[in-house]
Amino acid sequence: MKSAKPLRANERIAWDGVKLHGSGFLVEPHRALALGLEKIEGISAHIRPYRNGRDIQQTSRNLYVLDFFGLSEGQVKDRFPEAYQHLLLHVKPERIQNKRASYRDNWWIFGEPRRELRPTLSGLNRYIATVDTAKHRVFSFLDSNIIVDDKVVIISSDCAFHLGVLQSHLHVTWMLAQEVRLEDRPVYAKSECFDPFPFPDATPAQRASIAKIAEALDAHRKARLAAHPQLTLTALYNCLEALRAKRKLTDAERDIHDAGQVSILREYHDKLDEAVACAYGWPANLPEADIIARLVALNAERVAEEARGHIRWLRPEFQAPRDTRRAVQAEMAVDGAGADTTRQWPKEAPAQYVALRAALRGPPASARDIARRFQGAPRRADQLEAMLQTLVALGQARHLEDGRYTE
Repeated sequence: MKSAKPLRANERIAWDGVKLHGSGFLVEPHRALALGLEKIEGISAHIRPYRNGRDIQQTSRNLYVLDFFGLSEGQVKDRFPEAYQHLLLHVKPERIQNKRASYRDNWWIFGEPRRELRPTLSGLNRYIATVDTAKHRVFSFLDSNIIVDDKVVIISSDCAFHLGVLQSHLHVTWMLAQEVRLEDRPVYAKSECFDPFPFPDATPAQRASIAKIAEALDAHRKARLAAHPQLTLTALYNCLEALRAKRKLTDAERDIHDAGQVSILREYHDKLDEAVACAYGWPANLPEADIIARLVALNAERVAEEARGHIRWLRPEFQAPRDTRRAVQAEMAVDGAGADTTRQWPKEAPAQYVALRAALRGPPASARDIARRFQGAPRRADQLEAMLQTLVALGQARHLEDGRYTE
């Protein structure tokens, strides 16, 4: 396994979640409402649902987090004074004692806000997440508005095909072979588990089949957990493990089985494993040693391919957007950049950012003003606001005192 090398095809897709460095960033739902959630325009981009590993695998605390990445201290104070005062009282006293200057000086922002991660999620309604240290390896979709901590690995893709391949027995076997463990629990280290992993070169029909099963699997788990709040992902997969071991279920396990419909869960996993093996062109019942040998060999093939310039990007519109960028820039050069011109809002995230930057070359404008220049732009102003703030954080735009933006 040490011979497997990272693939360019997978680069900039797997990330760790944020590190807060201050428990005061977290608030309960009633406190989030008191700080202006659902009342103050634009605040929903900054008071967002928060999950850590236990929230995902066990029972969620349903906490919110105050995320002001991209805003200066003065902007937070002027636009969201209630939230600013909360941070002033509950975060600043701890952070100004920190020895690291960046943590101390930028006390209103997470210690590790994951600057590079944020653009990878722009334009996605959901992403794939897995808890890095867990007894059972589970991948699931989370709403893109949810912020996760650094004990959760984010896969910046909304593609159910990607979810299905990652959740398959083939990928889990690959992950376990890395032998990264914390005590008795395997750890999903993205540099070892994701970056070198060769996805199958599936046909459109195979991709559609895997995506359909993965969507159904993810929906089934979410539906059972929603219907039975006492259930957890860990309990479901403990029960599934017992079924596969052909062990007689205890009374408690039988209750979990019935409430969680674990036999149906097992059926989805079996179908998914068969579909993914088919996409690789391999038998579905390969011994684990053969799975690893074939994946290592495929990794070597892909490394050689990439050296020759052939890269099987997982998200080409994000990872290799040059052609998209040229097309959008050419269109804008023809149409002109006047504020009165209405253009079609691009479908892909990289092209959306190019369009925003071009729009900012005109007179300063608010998010709502810019949205009016594009047909099909996000209806919610806070969505465009968040994209503009990302450009500000990257040094590609300026946020003026009156709330407008310019290049």
